Amino acid sequence: MDERVVAQAYIERYSVLAVNEMRRSGVPASIKLAQAMVESNAGRSVLALESNNHFGIKCKSYWKGQSYYHKDDDLDAKGKLMESCFRAYADIDASFKDHSDFLRSSAKYASLFNLDITDYKSWAYGLKECGYATDRSYSLKLIRTIEEYQLYRYDTYLSSEFDLPAYQALTSQIVPIQSTID
Repeated sequence: MDERVVAQAYIERYSVLAVNEMRRSGVPASIKLAQAMVESNAGRSVLALESNNHFGIKCKSYWKGQSYYHKDDDLDAKGKLMESCFRAYADIDASFKDHSDFLRSSAKYASLFNLDITDYKSWAYGLKECGYATDRSYSLKLIRTIEEYQLYRYDTYLSSEFDLPAYQALTSQIVPIQSTID
């Protein structure tokens, strides 16, 4: 199947969820969609299919939810690749929500929330600088995805191409989330 068709279907399916999460948490919808697309290969990665984890978020010591073990980039004491503990979710909605909460509640990512919600480039570079991903070109992958699919339009709701059926149900107030140590 054509990659663009898969990507467009993913965007259509999850754009309202991304906008709802942006309104709730302050994480730009463009960033959320781009991260989900890059991290999960538009919902087709083993991690996404087996655990509904669309953001590649690992367990962390404080994680109390379900887990899924998958080889990624963690090495054992001998330098051998080992299975990493990833968060697992009952559904994709929970993955999107937890991604927002993960960013909001960690002091590590606090600086991102001083950025303008429509400044996707600063958010992309900021995520990399804060240590979200080990891939050196992560920021550029996010920016390329946002620009290729015009995901920035979801940050403003101004595009005539974007019909948000749930728009009236959204609130404009960002809900504070308790901070955790990361």
